[in-house]
Amino acid sequence: MPETLPDGFLLDLSIEAGAWDEEDRLACLAERAIAAALAVADLKVADNSELSLLFTDDAAIRKLNARWREKNSATNVLSFPGSDPQGDVYGPLLGDIVLAHETVSREADEFGIEFTDHLSHLIVHGLLHLFDYDHQENDEAELMESLEKAVLAAIGIDDPYADRPLVADGTQAGS
Repeated sequence: MPETLPDGFLLDLSIEAGAWDEEDRLACLAERAIAAALAVADLKVADNSELSLLFTDDAAIRKLNARWREKNSATNVLSFPGSDPQGDVYGPLLGDIVLAHETVSREADEFGIEFTDHLSHLIVHGLLHLFDYDHQENDEAELMESLEKAVLAAIGIDDPYADRPLVADGTQAGS
């Protein structure tokens, strides 16, 4: 499995708010998770594709969640797709993934897992959403979950769904 992003792939990383780690550490973690997801899930990207990651706080993600999903609450990750795919090839603008520090940190504590493992999982989760994976129905949730587990196993992260019950929309608690 490649541990680097495809040639010409641009990862645009921004830290807007929150107690995030240094940008270079976040970039390494994100690149590893994204490269694994592209390889393991066999996600096809156009040449010179671009993905934006925004690291922010609960206040900012709450505003985005209210505006775009009509949910007035903070969440761990939001995904905003970019270019329409050409067949099964996505890009060149893959989209934006937004992560909220307080929620990610709180969930990692609640689940008893490393913050960086949970963050890697949420980056993979957000990326899969950009490739039209969803978890609204049980069959969709099972497929998305199995891909997430395979990707994370490839980078040495334990099953993030172990011991977490399903909730009403077919997702695991905290996803």
